[in-house]
Amino acid sequence: MEKHLHIIALNIPYPPNYGGVIDIYYKLEALSRMGVKITLHCFEYDRRPAPCLDDLCEKVFYYRRRTGLMSNFSLLPYNVFSRKSPALMQNLLSDDYPILFEGLHSCYYLTDPRLSGRVRIYRAGNIEHDYYRLLARSCRRPLTRAFLSLEAWRFRRYERVIASADVILAISLADEAYFRSRFPGRRVCFMPAFHAAGEVTARTGGSGFALYHGKLSVFENERVALFLIRKVFRHLGAPCVLAGMDPSERILSAAAPYPDITIVANPSDDEMNRLVREAQVHLLVTFQDTGLKLKLLNSLFSGRHVVVNRLMLAGSGLDALCHVADTPEEMIGVCRLLLSRPFTESDIDHRRTLLLPFYTSSHQAALLLEMI
Repeated sequence: MEKHLHIIALNIPYPPNYGGVIDIYYKLEALSRMGVKITLHCFEYDRRPAPCLDDLCEKVFYYRRRTGLMSNFSLLPYNVFSRKSPALMQNLLSDDYPILFEGLHSCYYLTDPRLSGRVRIYRAGNIEHDYYRLLARSCRRPLTRAFLSLEAWRFRRYERVIASADVILAISLADEAYFRSRFPGRRVCFMPAFHAAGEVTARTGGSGFALYHGKLSVFENERVALFLIRKVFRHLGAPCVLAGMDPSERILSAAAPYPDITIVANPSDDEMNRLVREAQVHLLVTFQDTGLKLKLLNSLFSGRHVVVNRLMLAGSGLDALCHVADTPEEMIGVCRLLLSRPFTESDIDHRRTLLLPFYTSSHQAALLLEMI
């Protein structure tokens, strides 16, 4: 029996080079391998249509996102109101297949009565109002901070639409507990992020350098990068690398005085994968306990020692695989210790035991297939 599924994506999920679209792209890939016929709906605004998506999907539709000032004059979140399209609704009504809404950003039609009777699945990348509130707190530009605070308020009001979903897919254990409490009548499942790795490919041995990686243009990641440069890496006494998309001038300037600190801007996929594989220590820090950080999964599947602060682990279920350090002094001490400690076959076996198969995309796709 054929399985069909509509997926509404907040953006074009290719290339898969930042959190939200990584989860969507590798979900498409895993479901396609299992024979699911996918109708993908994408909102187009900062990326071009990706012909490679046609290989994974039965149909791909693109809709122009209505960005700009006028989309802000609404009690709905800007990120929701700017993603409404009559053409999208028309395409959804062309059949009666289940619909997967990727994040609150894509949920403009979740409560539409024309979709009553359809299986509606909501994928929560995080708790949106918390995410935007914390972004606002870390933002230094007054107008942007005001917008983020307003968006947090609007998302908090808007969140109630999730009650119309038949299933809620939480990306972390902490988020699962939140949604179970918030929507007691709904089915809530913990479904970790989809990602590229299907096996633990970490290498034994050592290399002597520490790595932080992420989309460096994001407020949160810029804040972390500056913290690591100023409080940790400059004092470590070992080579340190920060790699990712579009590092800000503040990051480049902060790192410039220190010869042991290297910024790798906009690395290719091959270069980023090489850095992840070869780093002796992955230092992963966050100031937001929202969602499940994909960089954590990527580092555990492909990298050597992983050092995190407690917020990075929140609700991940991965505590036993990481070294925890919360203060700069603790981070420096743990990193120095691990930089000289070879990564062993025993370490890799421990990873396999705890990561496989639950944290693989193929396992999550099988669970999702049961729901549709």
